[in-house]
Amino acid sequence: MTSPQDWFVSQLQQLRAKAGNPQQSELVDHARKAGEKLTKSSLSDLLKGKFVKAPPWERVAVYAIACIQAAGTKGIGLRRDEILTEMRGHHGTLTQMLETSARRSPSEAPRSRTVTGQPEPRLFGSVPVLAHAYQRRAVSDRLARSAGDGGTVVVTGASPTSLLIGLGGVGKTQIAADHAHTRWDTEDVDLLVWIPARSRDAIIASYIEVAVEMLGQAPDKPERAWRRLLEWLAETSCRWLIVLDDLQHPDHLSGLWPPHSAAGQVIVTTRRRDAALHGYRRQTVDVDLFTIDEASTYLLEKLPDRARTEEEQRDLAALAKDLGYLPLALAQATAYLSNKPLLSTTGYLDQVGKHRTALREVFPKEQDLPDGHEQTVAATWAVSIDAADQLDPVGVARPMLELASLLDPAGIPAAIFTTEAITRYLSDRLGQAVSASVTTGGLECLSRFSLLTLDLTETHRGVRVHGLVQRAVRDTLSADSLGELARTTAEAFSSMWPDVETDRELVQALRANAVVLHDVAEQYLWQPDGHPLLFLNAMSLGNAGLLNSATTESTRLHEEANNYLGPDHPDTLSARSYLATWRGHIGDPAGAATAYEELLADRLRVLGPDHPDTLAARSNHATWRGEAGDPAGAATAHEELLADRLRVLGPDHPDTLTTRNNLASWRGSAGDPASAATATEELLTDRLRLLGPDHPDTLTTRNNLASWRGHIGDPAGAATAYEKLVTDYLRILGPNHPRTLTTRSNLAYWRGEAGDPAGAATAYEELLADRLRVLGPDHPDTHMTRNNLAYWEGASDGR
Repeated sequence: MTSPQDWFVSQLQQLRAKAGNPQQSELVDHARKAGEKLTKSSLSDLLKGKFVKAPPWERVAVYAIACIQAAGTKGIGLRRDEILTEMRGHHGTLTQMLETSARRSPSEAPRSRTVTGQPEPRLFGSVPVLAHAYQRRAVSDRLARSAGDGGTVVVTGASPTSLLIGLGGVGKTQIAADHAHTRWDTEDVDLLVWIPARSRDAIIASYIEVAVEMLGQAPDKPERAWRRLLEWLAETSCRWLIVLDDLQHPDHLSGLWPPHSAAGQVIVTTRRRDAALHGYRRQTVDVDLFTIDEASTYLLEKLPDRARTEEEQRDLAALAKDLGYLPLALAQATAYLSNKPLLSTTGYLDQVGKHRTALREVFPKEQDLPDGHEQTVAATWAVSIDAADQLDPVGVARPMLELASLLDPAGIPAAIFTTEAITRYLSDRLGQAVSASVTTGGLECLSRFSLLTLDLTETHRGVRVHGLVQRAVRDTLSADSLGELARTTAEAFSSMWPDVETDRELVQALRANAVVLHDVAEQYLWQPDGHPLLFLNAMSLGNAGLLNSATTESTRLHEEANNYLGPDHPDTLSARSYLATWRGHIGDPAGAATAYEELLADRLRVLGPDHPDTLAARSNHATWRGEAGDPAGAATAHEELLADRLRVLGPDHPDTLTTRNNLASWRGSAGDPASAATATEELLTDRLRLLGPDHPDTLTTRNNLASWRGHIGDPAGAATAYEKLVTDYLRILGPNHPRTLTTRSNLAYWRGEAGDPAGAATAYEELLADRLRVLGPDHPDTHMTRNNLAYWEGASDGR
């Protein structure tokens, strides 16, 4: 019985005979131009029945196609991957396939792509095979439109050069390969040249090869050869497509850009965004991440055994989200999961979701990479980072990316990179003075390599970095480096945090970045003590009315402080104070009073009776005691506290003045508004003397005095006082400050109490619109304004 190997040799020999017994070198040339390396010696051994040095089957498949084409049957319908599949199967199937192709009559043969007077269709270079479950994307349709409409076309008009630009791993090469395969397989191009454009020498070498093989140029005169090719591309009517894949530097194409021609199309894939790439009749196509639908479809096709139920499909959708819809990451994640059948998708999700899990632990190793990938996810960006760091200003890009790797991938305020904390850190690291313009230059270098997106028109979220790029960068950092970066970044954000949070979008961006920094660098933000940024974020959440979030964050701070610093550390005790406060604000004043009572006992034990934090705990305990229904007890406690603060701090200390204010308020709440008004008037005199008329505490005292005036029977006087106070708040703090809005609410209330319910309703209606705009619909103050509006509308209607 004839062996499959002997049979195949016989078939190849017959094919060569049917092709008119062309010279072996011609067939080798044809095979090599299809992107394979089939040496004469290995081919000779194969045809003689020697299998010691036989080439791989896929290379032999190209040889078979070459024979079929030389025989005049134009076996273009026999795709290389289909032949390869058949060759790996039963040899009888291949026999039938080859014989059918060889017997095909000229009238049945696929249409020739030869243009009269032009060379036979030629393919130079190796077009990458499309990945399994490749997703055709909108950008592919844009490339197709740029090549013309219909089947056999000549590109007219723009003869475009398309620049596919984007982060490494978004699929630029696959999109270009899909376009090249489509045009070649549909016989829409007569010359296809695929060039790995990672160096200028590589580009020139490819040009020379085409010039020598197609145009008969002398290989010993390389410059003349490649220049002649560019001239020929400009003048030929042959339809051509040149793909320059993975261009590393714009200078590599200086003087080598293929010409604009009605017959030609150029596609360049690159991570670079340099201005030098843009030019006349070149269109830039940004290749972004997969859409949600593309990512879901891809995972369903790649992992059908993990998508049998709706719950499993939701898990895959969550995986796509966690991997940031990056095509490269999804491909490598599916390869990893395919090799780990015992690992559930949810288990893998848990690993991926941990910020401190290195990427090498959740993606395959190099030897297990799928779809012809040459690099792991982490290694994909390493070369770009090195190159960006060499751009002017030298050495700045890498530390900028390291800093950005600790922050919110959805958007970082660009201004953070120009703060004193960042410039000081870079100056120390580089050993030279670094200005804010230099740090901005570092961001621009990273943007040129698509390692981040930089939009300085986005005031609060102008810098974005893909989450996996961030993790890849963090994986390279030592513990000491990560700690220094984390503390530096926290200091920068603390310096940016406004004392008065009137810009809601800015504060939301600051909070989001603080949360990410906390997540990725938790332990370093508690060394040697808790960083103030941690407490700033919790306080900001509470001030914004996000009381549940403030409580959750304060609970986390307490647990971490207790873990890293111990139960008696001042920061641990401060975290308990925050937690008690938000407990009271969410509706449990009695619980808050109890929590402060316990905290007071510990602060007395750890810090002593006269420590400022101990006195603060006494103040808070007294306040929540009053809020829980014991205003007289609160007044007594504040009276005792005032005596101690006078002794420890003196009469003019701000904390002493605050205690006087609290004492007056609780006396009034306990049933003595006249005494409260008198005490508040005396306090106002002292605050005017010590702080001046425009200090926030002075304004607060005026607010309280106006309120007590109303409570002792002068609502009209209270309304007049509030009207003046609103004017001053508008001048000093602006229209959107919470205190301005609160004062407007008080003014509306006392207008109603003074006999003008319609005026009160109108004022509350205007206030509601502003609180919705500034605070949002869920803020407690917004809810209160709605209630007051409804009340005074009812009062004005006589209800």
